[in-house]
Amino acid sequence: MRLIFVCKRCPQNRDLLDRPYGRFHYLPRELAKLGHEVTVLLVSHQNHVSEHRVMDDVAWVSHDIRRRGPLFLDRLLTQETRKFSPDLIIGLSDSWAGWLAYRLAKKLNVSLAIDAYDNYEAYMPWNLPMHWLWRRAIRVADLVTSAGPQLAQRLQSHRRGGHDVEVLSMAADPEFVPRDKSQCRDLLNLPQHVPLIGYIGSWAHNRGTSMLLDAFRRARKVQPTLRMVLSGRPPDYALREQGVIASGYVSDDALPTLINALDIACVVTADTSFGRYSYPAKLCEAMACGVPVVATATDPVRWMLGNRPEHLVPIGDASMFSQRVLDLLAVPRAEYGPRTTWAMQAERLDYLLRSVIRQNR
Repeated sequence: MRLIFVCKRCPQNRDLLDRPYGRFHYLPRELAKLGHEVTVLLVSHQNHVSEHRVMDDVAWVSHDIRRRGPLFLDRLLTQETRKFSPDLIIGLSDSWAGWLAYRLAKKLNVSLAIDAYDNYEAYMPWNLPMHWLWRRAIRVADLVTSAGPQLAQRLQSHRRGGHDVEVLSMAADPEFVPRDKSQCRDLLNLPQHVPLIGYIGSWAHNRGTSMLLDAFRRARKVQPTLRMVLSGRPPDYALREQGVIASGYVSDDALPTLINALDIACVVTADTSFGRYSYPAKLCEAMACGVPVVATATDPVRWMLGNRPEHLVPIGDASMFSQRVLDLLAVPRAEYGPRTTWAMQAERLDYLLRSVIRQNR
């Protein structure tokens, strides 16, 4: 089949042309490996110049709305799509990408699929016109896939019939594999003979990250040598906490090393319109590395961890979080069952896309 993906160029602030990752990169790549002709149309608003690249047999075409203007960009994307003559168009990465895929599919009278990994409506709850366009695209799409069952149920509520929303779960990128903990600590200049827990992700009150410091203090009262590694840009009060090690910015290449250097990876989410449908990539990555995880038990996180009680903590419960940390410090590695890969997910998506084409003939 000839497939076009429509995607924003910088999902989660990572430029897919320079820092390819996740479902945005690996689903198109793995589908190309299965024999499909694949083009990805990237749209940005950071004043990027237009680019055409071929990576891993996938054509990547990037245009910027600030440089091109909305009307010219619309004509340009339509021309690019007509020239490629796809069998199916897939919206990926954001609500407006889903709507744009719907618009192009309608113009060319081809099948439409939409993939969602988050509740996009939680990003900008005030943007009602965009939400209406997104729901319209979801309603009429021939196929909708989501990162998990909770999100699938929400998206299904926007559909009036047709194929049920399918689950296409998150997977860790290939570089996230178990590595020697001691060597990883050496590479990052982390202490060797003390227990290390870590939090890798954005720090925000609406995610409940303040609870993490409380849990850390409680655990240190029992295990005084415990240290907590914080990456990125946590607030100053977190960095001033006794026992905290600030790793600063960690490059994409070094992230698997950091995760494997930890005794426990901490995952904190909250019961919000975002958290109720969030399937954390950092949880996938820690699980792929075999690192024990302590995580707040939102429904998506429970599902990802297979309801394993030793890894789950009630939302906001610092006392239980600290106890789970202390319990798991005695466990050198965790076993989470068979690993899901992007290649496996691409094979499933391939089956679903072929089913759509057969039904629409």
